[in-house]
Parts: sequence; C-alpha cells; structure tokens
Amino acid sequence: MPQNNKNILNKPLKSCCTDPMTGYWRDGYFRTAQKDQGTHVVCAEMTQEFLEYTKSRGNNLSDPIPAYDFPGLKPGDKWCLCVLRWLEAEKAGKAPKIDLEATDIKALDYTTLEILKKYAID
Repeated sequence: MPQNNKNILNKPLKSCCTDPMTGYWRDGYFRTAQKDQGTHVVCAEMTQEFLEYTKSRGNNLSDPIPAYDFPGLKPGDKWCLCVLRWLEAEKAGKAPKIDLEATDIKALDYTTLEILKKYAID
C-alpha cells in the first residue's frame, strides 16, 4: 500500500482494481511518478463508448497485449487512465465514471474537484 498518497477527497488513496491489475506500478493503486509521462491517476470504470473513443484516438484498450501482460478491457472493468485522456473524453462527452476514493490527488493539478465529482461512480 502506498505511503502518504491521498485521493482527490484528501483522504488515504484506496486501491482501484486488481483484476485486471492496474496502475502505473501495476499494484492496483493510481499514483504517478516523474517518469510517468501520461500521469496515470484517474480510476475509471470502462464503458463501450469510452473504449471506442480512446481506440479512435490511438489508444486501443480493448485488445489484449500478452507481451505486457495486458488482458484487454471490457465495459465494467476499472482501469488507470491518463488524466489528460480522461479530460479529452470529458470534453467530447465520452468520459467514463470514476472512483473518487481511488483517483490520486494529482488529478486536481489538471481539473477541478467539481468536474470530477460529476462523474463519480455511485
């Protein structure tokens, strides 16, 4: 479990998903590092609409990539998204719902808590 990592609600960061195993560090937590150029901090629940959208933008998350131990995603799976891709999808009306407790506080460097709360998983 990450030490001192906070979520966007300024509480301890919770694990998002371990099946499939996700996160930049593949430990189930959505936290970033300096070498994480995509800033993978948004815990999102996949929808068919988002999977099609991100594929159209050059990031196919649906197909497995065995070399990276990536199973491919389907609607309902949770996955660690780059905050900028999520914001791009939000502007296009294709953003998936997010788990606020598992989304790293670093996301607030890019958008507001109010916008993120609109997409909270119930």
